[in-house]
Amino acid sequence: MLSALDHQHTVAPPGYSRWLIPPAALSVHLCIGQAYATSVYKNSLIAHFDASQTAIGIIFSIAIVMLGLSAALGGTWVESNGPRKAMFVSACFWASGFLVGALGIATGQLWLVYLGYGFLGGIGLGIGYISPVSTLIKWFPDRPGLATGLAIMGFGGGAMLASPISRQLLSLYDPNYDPGNSGSVASGGALVGLFVTLGLGYFAIMMFGVVNVRVPAPGWRPAGFDPRAVAARPLVTTAHVSASNAIRTRSFWLLWIVLFCNVTAGIGILEQASPMIQDFFRDGATSSVTIAAAGGFVGLLSLFNMVGRFVWSSTSDVIGRKPIYLVYLGVGMVLYALLALVGSAATALFVVLACVILSFYGGGFATVPAYLRDLFGTFQVGAIHGRLLTAWSAAGIAGPLIINGFLDAQGEPGTLTASAYQPALFTMVGVLAIGFVANLLIRPVPERLHETAAAAAGDATPDATAGDRADTTVVTSTGTTPRTEPADRPADADAERSTSR
Repeated sequence: MLSALDHQHTVAPPGYSRWLIPPAALSVHLCIGQAYATSVYKNSLIAHFDASQTAIGIIFSIAIVMLGLSAALGGTWVESNGPRKAMFVSACFWASGFLVGALGIATGQLWLVYLGYGFLGGIGLGIGYISPVSTLIKWFPDRPGLATGLAIMGFGGGAMLASPISRQLLSLYDPNYDPGNSGSVASGGALVGLFVTLGLGYFAIMMFGVVNVRVPAPGWRPAGFDPRAVAARPLVTTAHVSASNAIRTRSFWLLWIVLFCNVTAGIGILEQASPMIQDFFRDGATSSVTIAAAGGFVGLLSLFNMVGRFVWSSTSDVIGRKPIYLVYLGVGMVLYALLALVGSAATALFVVLACVILSFYGGGFATVPAYLRDLFGTFQVGAIHGRLLTAWSAAGIAGPLIINGFLDAQGEPGTLTASAYQPALFTMVGVLAIGFVANLLIRPVPERLHETAAAAAGDATPDATAGDRADTTVVTSTGTTPRTEPADRPADADAERSTSR
């Protein structure tokens, strides 16, 4: 039965619709997106273990760190074994993380929750996050931003589904728990039931993706697609760069900085969203924004985070990846400055500014796989993406530290006002400025780091299509035409090569 997971058994038959691939990828990302909904039961875990907020918060931190590490270290394995096996492994780790965590709650052993949801679940997060990316890009060489946006928006939307479902499950297992009261605490038994239910339920949903995912057959390409038209765009290549060579390039590390800066700025607001909107409209000891309204604001941010992943990444297919990041970072600087200076003037203004900022945050995640494809080709793009996601892990630490560090210096929670946030928000303007400059400096990869045709053909995964290897051959309806030169060689390749030396 496990042989069905092998790469050669996942090649799509003739006539297979590529539009079946995004739902398969979405089923995985919707499940692992639950990681953003841990706040639903955080207070219940604090009460059950009689632990501090920091001690419980470490669970989420471990999961995000393991996401980055497993994506970076397991990226090459995902490329060589294919999406079906990778998605199956992700489902096993993600589900077992909930089950081991449930055992820890039942026995009162917090370290088991660290091991389960944090360590094992974090591995499932990382492998699951990158598992469909390379396959989506190969199915949609004409619209890579749209394809990855469809899947990765599921990660942002997973929390929107998980939050209300988790509350209802807790109320089902504990009649005394009030899902409408953010301060209500569920019993340990309800938490065990929640973790077991989520673990088994998510495993079943992710199996839908495992069963339905396919890789394109060698030589496949969309009807009417011409790789030369794509290669004519700035910063788009049809050559191949290996993961080991990619991390040796200046462009990879500049893009690492871009992603780090974009995520650091966005996650700072996301982590502080509920108290932030209350503090901005505080008059003395009271705020004009109620706890319920603040909760609705958090849900709205999640919606824009999710929609932004699809809308902005799809837009990047039209205007290009580099220009869309100039929007994320350049317009983001303006929005952060406005939030600091006039955000407290009106609640509606504050909400609009924050929502657009969070849409850029989500859009940055969804666009980066297509940016990597443009720079490095489809050869090992999943492995390169995994290495780049270490920027996410670093930003997950830096963003909250920056915001909370400034706020701790301003006063006690519940007493802060809009002015207390200004130093942190202007710092984020500076962070985005660094990312803006880094994006401007990204250049095509030097030709000397491209894989040779023989190496690409010998080492590429079985689903690497002839259309992707367009620097050596072109597969058309009339036959195969050899090329003598790479089709994607940029006009300034010689200059870039001499500069990189």
